[in-house]
Amino acid sequence: MTLASMARKYEVRKLPEGERQATSAMIASLAAEGYDTIAAPFGHALVEAARKDERILGLTADLGKYTDMHIFSQAMPDRFYQMGMAEQVLMSAAAGLAREGFLPFATTYAVFASRRAYDFIAMAIAEENLPVKIVCALPGLTTGYGPSHQATEDLAIFRGLPNMTLIDPCDADDIVGMVPQMIAHEGPVYARLLRGRVPSVLRKHKPDYRFQLGKAQMIREGNDVLVISTGLMTMRALDAAVQLAADKIDVAVLHCPTIKPLDLETIAAEAAKGGRLVVTAENHTVMGGLGEAVAAGLLSRGIAPRFRMIGLPDQFLEAGALPTLHEMYGISVGKVAEQIKGWL
Repeated sequence: MTLASMARKYEVRKLPEGERQATSAMIASLAAEGYDTIAAPFGHALVEAARKDERILGLTADLGKYTDMHIFSQAMPDRFYQMGMAEQVLMSAAAGLAREGFLPFATTYAVFASRRAYDFIAMAIAEENLPVKIVCALPGLTTGYGPSHQATEDLAIFRGLPNMTLIDPCDADDIVGMVPQMIAHEGPVYARLLRGRVPSVLRKHKPDYRFQLGKAQMIREGNDVLVISTGLMTMRALDAAVQLAADKIDVAVLHCPTIKPLDLETIAAEAAKGGRLVVTAENHTVMGGLGEAVAAGLLSRGIAPRFRMIGLPDQFLEAGALPTLHEMYGISVGKVAEQIKGWL
């Protein structure tokens, strides 16, 4: 990188009065035909919250443009901290600020938080139960850059960490709703982030939908199959349900945006309704994620339905174009519908 290109990278760009800023280029786009999109919902929701609460700070590790934190940095530059490519320092600084009474939001890529900075998160944040909010882009298979950037095991890593709340939002509606509830939650939170122009999915299927921390919500009713899903796979499950309806297959979709604590009461009540195939769907390895958590929770309650899991395999994934990868690993809409139909 030349000095001139570095200057352009960090140059502050102001928008015309009243214009809403979107996220930067280089976005890992997601297929979301038929849905409206919202530009950088996390960044704008954080700015709105920070205007009401002076304790809120924004931090990132050289990834402001790629985690929507650049929205916050331009709106509130005196409350923004650029930590450079040093994720351990990022998390330690956030812990220190939380000890001083602030509410720091720390952003990076999910692989860097879960792999590179785990010990610092565990010792400096989780053990002390500090209110640090960790928001991470590129969760699961949302980039084609390969294993170095594909955080396919982040939920499994953080599920075993005491005091840590885990959120896997489906869409812009979840992201906007989760920010104030993360602030209200007293302890640390790890949230996956869909960045850039994010689809608005849930309210199209359920107009009264509102994110509730720790709660699962039925988005679509159905008598033949119950899909218990999280993250972007709720969007895929809903679209697959529409496809399957043409084949007279009635699919219910139960959305679980909070992975920990998991709403096992709602999940168990729905899974106990007899006769339905129960399928979990997640943008995460099948090892240690939503599927295993649901299976363990149901069996511990004596509920044993026909059960299948849709998720990423227990392996390092290929690099390539996202539509190709999603088809290859079975998380595209068509592959979700195909698998469900084959299990019936």
